Amino acid sequence: MNKITVLGFPRIGEKRELKTALENYWKGIISLNELHSVSTELRVRHWKLQHDSGIDQVAINDFSLYDNMLDLMVTIGAEPDRFSDITDPTQRYFTMARGDVTHTALEMTKWFNTNYHYLVPELHSAFSFGKINSAKIINEYNEAKANGYEGRIQLIGPITFLALSKCSEEVRAHLFDSLLNQYATLLEMLQSLGTDIIIHEPSLVCDPMPNDLSLVKIAYDKLGRFGKIWVATYFEHSNEATAVLVNTPIYGLVLDFVHGDKNHTSLELLSKSDKHVVIGIINGRNVWKNDLHNSLTTLTTIASTIPKERLSLGISCSLLHVPYSLKHENTLRAEVKGLLSFAEEKLAELSTLSQAFFTGQPLSVEFTDTTRSDEAVQKRLMNLTQNDYKRSYPFTLRQEAAHDLFDLPILPTTTIGSFPQTAEIRKTRQEFKKGIITKEQYEIAMKEAIKQCVAFQESVDIDVLVHGEFERNDMVEYFGEQLSGFAFSSNGWVQSYGSRCVKPPLLYGDVSRTKPMTVEWSVFAQSLTERPMKGMLTGPVTILNWSFVRDDQPKAITATQIALAIRDEVDDLQRAGVKMIQVDEAAFKEGYPLRCKDRAAYEKWALESFLLSTAVAERDTQIHTHMCYSEFTDIIKTIEAMDADVISIETSRSGNRLLKIFAAVAYAQEVGPGVYDIHSPRVPSVEEMEKQIHELLEVLPAEQLWINPDCGLKTRGWSETESSLKNMVKATKAVRATF
Repeated sequence: MNKITVLGFPRIGEKRELKTALENYWKGIISLNELHSVSTELRVRHWKLQHDSGIDQVAINDFSLYDNMLDLMVTIGAEPDRFSDITDPTQRYFTMARGDVTHTALEMTKWFNTNYHYLVPELHSAFSFGKINSAKIINEYNEAKANGYEGRIQLIGPITFLALSKCSEEVRAHLFDSLLNQYATLLEMLQSLGTDIIIHEPSLVCDPMPNDLSLVKIAYDKLGRFGKIWVATYFEHSNEATAVLVNTPIYGLVLDFVHGDKNHTSLELLSKSDKHVVIGIINGRNVWKNDLHNSLTTLTTIASTIPKERLSLGISCSLLHVPYSLKHENTLRAEVKGLLSFAEEKLAELSTLSQAFFTGQPLSVEFTDTTRSDEAVQKRLMNLTQNDYKRSYPFTLRQEAAHDLFDLPILPTTTIGSFPQTAEIRKTRQEFKKGIITKEQYEIAMKEAIKQCVAFQESVDIDVLVHGEFERNDMVEYFGEQLSGFAFSSNGWVQSYGSRCVKPPLLYGDVSRTKPMTVEWSVFAQSLTERPMKGMLTGPVTILNWSFVRDDQPKAITATQIALAIRDEVDDLQRAGVKMIQVDEAAFKEGYPLRCKDRAAYEKWALESFLLSTAVAERDTQIHTHMCYSEFTDIIKTIEAMDADVISIETSRSGNRLLKIFAAVAYAQEVGPGVYDIHSPRVPSVEEMEKQIHELLEVLPAEQLWINPDCGLKTRGWSETESSLKNMVKATKAVRATF
């Protein structure tokens, strides 16, 4: 029996080969055959790494050209009807992901509380599943076999598919039986391969209700009969579902003992069943080295209840969420690098731990940690008082001051912050980083880009401007590079969505700010215009949630440290005359725990961190914030408590569904719902955005609304950006004319 298991491996490649190939294919530089050739090479390389680490059955179907949920829609015949006019399957696949002139893309949101995005299935009461398409799975399985590797098929399960789909509860109930039939047909096709199938059901960790659990029983009584079926849960404990699954014919369970320590509660129950169990013992979501001795102690405890012959070891979740390898990290300080473990290294850790656990081979690896504290930071934390978390004036008085100072028209237009970064901009930044050009040359180039950006915004008559963020490689990395306690990898890329990759900072120690980080750029930009210029900062919760965060102290403490650094920057900006300051909390919602009972504690420190960052703002300093990919219904009271003067949100792919909660609670502050989707290359027409604005006005009054894109424009091209923003302003003026 296979003793170590992985649920997935980073698909982008050691050097982001998949990103390059995808973007070249979309640009017409390479053919579809060439794209498939790159994909095959990556899969085979990743299987070899897994096999060489002692994994007898490598992960099959974890690879995707864009997203596994999108792949599943194709596999089970769940492609939305509105794309049926596209006959070419590859074109249809990428149009569902990216949109085109006549099709808006599928909605995209975060995969549970990770930084990965999935495409949301669209279901309705009249929906009818199409033909099963098992070709991708079978072809990849045969590809592995041809290269000498046995595989375990990875498949998102029906409970999770329905839970994450865009539809009502009534539609979910209506489609449940037909969806199960689709899965049964698929599993019957795959059963002939004679391999294990791991069905991923992470939604089962999210406080399942009795009705949910009854559906789990129905589903796996039916699906558990098609060979060796495993059910994998991760990101939390799944005790409620485990109690049901042990009474179904599945072969085994894959459980997360890193983020779901309470899975220990199910050990006694599991021991009395015949189920095999994969113990997720290596953290698949963070980059810190495993304390192998501590993990071995945990495994020994588990083995005192469940016989070893029924146990296997695994990563807590797919390795999709961590970078590829440490072997190219030659610039990290030794004391930081010694703390780290990326995907390749985690495979090695898993192998080492397996040898120690199953064969008794002594652990030669000693876990060492380094001192990461700063006395000055600790002292400042101790001196905080309640007044540090409160604005000096209520919103009504701040709003009056802002109206007097800025004198903006009704439905003021703005953007979220970043503008397109051309190859030339990126090249200049890299040349400065490598010492090829001087600081003076770099600043001249960046200031020229800012000038052009400001001039463009004025030319299309945008009301509130931004400087474009050309000096920033990433909205988190830029700040982390200027704060103590952060380190940065050279090649630590992880997939965010499609070809979009991010390189999260390594937040390993106490955080402090040594000098202003953005003031010079914002002051320069403001000097170029009479219009308001927003200072652009990333909020403490987003910096934390988009970093690989130290695990040796509570996140609340780390967030407070970051908040103090951002607070100092807010104060410096307003003292320098920048009176609109945006503190982005794009990732505020995604940090929420998956279990309801844990959310109040998260909300408390996340809210306090934002307030600590912004409460220093004076009466006439207008604080903006921005949130991404979020469902706000369950956190609207927290958003109100954040006390930002203006919040911009992503709603373009969701219609007014996300906005209505603001009206329902009589939200007092101002709101900028996104009027077009920046994640798609299509340029929305004036008429389309005019219609969108009118729909917004059906929910909130004009006095409360701002008009903006739904996110930053960094990843878009200049041509589409210029056209989209021109249309946005024209649409806004057309609507203003109706008042």
